[in-house]
Amino acid sequence: MKTKLLHLSISFFTFSSISLLLFLNPAASDPQTNLLIRACSTYNATNRLAFFSNLNGTFSDLRSQLNSTHFATAVRAQVSDPVYTLFQCRNYLSTSDCLSCFSVATAQIRNCSAANGARIIYDGCFLRYESNNFFDQTTQPGNSGFCGNQTAAKAVGFNQTAEKLLTDLYVATPRIGGYWAAVRREGVGGAVVYGVAQCALTVSEVGCGDCLRVAYGNIQNCPPDGDGRAIDAGCFLRYSDTAFFSANQTVDLARYLRGDSSKKKAIIGGVVGGVAFVLLLALILFLFIQRSSETGKTHQGDILGATELRGPVNFRYKDLKSATRNFSDENKLGAGGFGDVYKGVLKNGKIVAVKKLIIGQSDRAKADFETEAKLISNVHHRHLIRLLGCCKKYTELLLVYEYMENGSLDKYLFGDSRGTLNWKRRFNIILGTARGLAYLHEEFHSCIIHRDIKSSNILVDNDFHPKIADFGLARLLPEDQSHLSTQFGGTLGYTAPEYAIHGELTEKVDTYSYGVVVLEIISGLKSNDLRREPTKQYLLEWAWNVYENGTVMELVDENLDPNEYDAEEVQKVIEIALMCTQSSVASRPAMSQVVISLLSRVQTAHELTRPTFIDVSNRVQRATSISSGSSANDTRLSMSFSPTV
Repeated sequence: MKTKLLHLSISFFTFSSISLLLFLNPAASDPQTNLLIRACSTYNATNRLAFFSNLNGTFSDLRSQLNSTHFATAVRAQVSDPVYTLFQCRNYLSTSDCLSCFSVATAQIRNCSAANGARIIYDGCFLRYESNNFFDQTTQPGNSGFCGNQTAAKAVGFNQTAEKLLTDLYVATPRIGGYWAAVRREGVGGAVVYGVAQCALTVSEVGCGDCLRVAYGNIQNCPPDGDGRAIDAGCFLRYSDTAFFSANQTVDLARYLRGDSSKKKAIIGGVVGGVAFVLLLALILFLFIQRSSETGKTHQGDILGATELRGPVNFRYKDLKSATRNFSDENKLGAGGFGDVYKGVLKNGKIVAVKKLIIGQSDRAKADFETEAKLISNVHHRHLIRLLGCCKKYTELLLVYEYMENGSLDKYLFGDSRGTLNWKRRFNIILGTARGLAYLHEEFHSCIIHRDIKSSNILVDNDFHPKIADFGLARLLPEDQSHLSTQFGGTLGYTAPEYAIHGELTEKVDTYSYGVVVLEIISGLKSNDLRREPTKQYLLEWAWNVYENGTVMELVDENLDPNEYDAEEVQKVIEIALMCTQSSVASRPAMSQVVISLLSRVQTAHELTRPTFIDVSNRVQRATSISSGSSANDTRLSMSFSPTV
C-alpha cells in the first residue's frame, strides 16, 4: 500500500549517521512483513570476525526465546565489538507468524553487512541491534509518522472515532501489563476504527507514556486517511479502517481510563501547544538569567538552576560555611569514606548536601579536583545523585549535591525505618540501581567505576526511587593506593575479592558489590554481622548455601508481606544477585545485562559458580572453580523469568 511520510529525521535511526531506505510498498505478500523502514549505520565494526560472531550469537539467542514470547533481547558483549539486539512482534501475531517475521527481518538486516548498528521495522515486527545498550530508549529525534493516501469511507465519523481511540490508547497502554493494547471502536455514522499501541518491555511506564505521547503527535493529523502509523525508538502506534487483528485479541481499556477524561483532553491541547510552551519557557529563562547577570543581584552560588546551563557552580566557601552553620554537628548528615556530609540551606532557601572531602594531601587530587568535579557534574541520570557545584579553598575541597530528604537505603533496611519498604519499592530500588550503574559503566562518555557500592551509598527520594551517591570520587585517589584502603577504595563485605586482594579494578567490581546489596535489600540483613548465628553471619555465604540447598526463600525479609510479592520473581532476583557475585570476573554479567534480566520474561540458562567470600577478618574462602570452567561445585541454573508490573 502506498503511504506518505509525515516526518522523518535521520538522527533517530542510529547514534551516528546512517543510510536510510524508506519503502513505500509492501516488501512481501504477507501484510505483516510490509517493510516500513530499514536503516544501517555508516560506521562498520572494527573487528569483523568478532562482530559477526556476536551478531550471529544474538540472533540465535533471540530465536530460542521466541518459542514462548513475542519480545526478546540478547547481548554478546564479552569481547570486542559487542552487540545488543532487541526483537519484538505485535502481540496479535501467532507464534509461527512471529517466527516468520523474525526470519524475514534477520535476512533483510544482514544487508547492512558489517554496520555496527541497524534496524528494520515491519507492520508485524521490529528488529534492532547496536554496539551500545539502547534497551531503555523511548523517544528520540527523528520519530516518524506515516499516513495512508486514501480517505476513509465515512470520513466525518471516522475522524472523531480515530482521534478518541488514539488518545485512549496513549493513556491506557502504559498502565497495561506488557505495554500492549489492541482495540476496535465503533463511532458516529457506523465508522469503525482498529488500533494498536505497543511499547518495548524494557522501558519504564513513564517512558512508555512519553513515547506514545510523541507517537500520537506524529499520527494525529492522519485522519481522515484510512490508516496511519507512528514509529519511535521504544513504541509503535497504528490505526486503520480495516481489521488487521482478530476480534478476540482486543483489550477493554475502560478500567485503565477511569478518571482520565480531563487528561485525554489535555493530551490534545498539550501536543498542539507543546512547542509554543517550550519556546516560551526558554525565552523566560533566558530573560531571567540575562536580567540577573546585568543587575548583579544574583550570585552563582544562589542559582542552582544555572548548573543546567553552565556546568558546576563555583560556590564561595563563606556561603557554604554559612549555609551549614559552620559545618556544625547539628547539620551533619553522616560520615563516609570520602568525608563528612552536612545539610546546608543557601541564601535562596535551597537545601543542599555539602561534602567535605578527606583525601589527604594528594597533589594529584588537588590538581584534578576541578576537572573531576566538572566530569561528575556532567553525569545526568535519574538514578544518580546530581553534583551541583564545588568549592576549593586552600586545603578545603567541597562538593555540593542535591539534597535527599529520605536519606540512605541502609536506614530502611537496618535502621529506625526498617520495615518501611514493601516488595514493589525494593524491586524498584534494585532495578534503578542497576540502571544507574549501567549508565556509569557503558553509557556515559567516560567509564566511571564506583568502587564502593553499598546500601549507605544509595539514597532514596520521596517516591523511594534510588540515586547512587559518591560516584567518580575514587578517581581523585592515587592509582597505586586506592584499593588498599577499605575506607576509600571499598568496604569489606561488599568489595570484590580480586580488587580487595590484588587491586584488579574493572567495572565488574561494582557488579559484585551490587549483588551483595541486592541480597541485603531482599533479606533486610547487613552483609556482615557477627551478632547473628554462625551460619548467617556472612550474608553472601549464607545465600549461596541456601541456594545450593534449594531453600533460597529463607533469605526473604520477614517484614515483607507474602501476599505482596511473587515467590518466583523474588527467587529470580536472588539468583541474579548470585550471578553478580561469582568468583570468575568474566562470568559476572555487565550491568546492562542485569537490567535486561530483571525485566525479561524469557527463560535462559546460566552457569552459576560458588562465590569467593571475604569476611571482616580478611579471611578468604576461595571457590574451587576460580580457575576452572567447570567443577563439582558448578550448578546449571535455569531461570524462568516472569513479567514485572
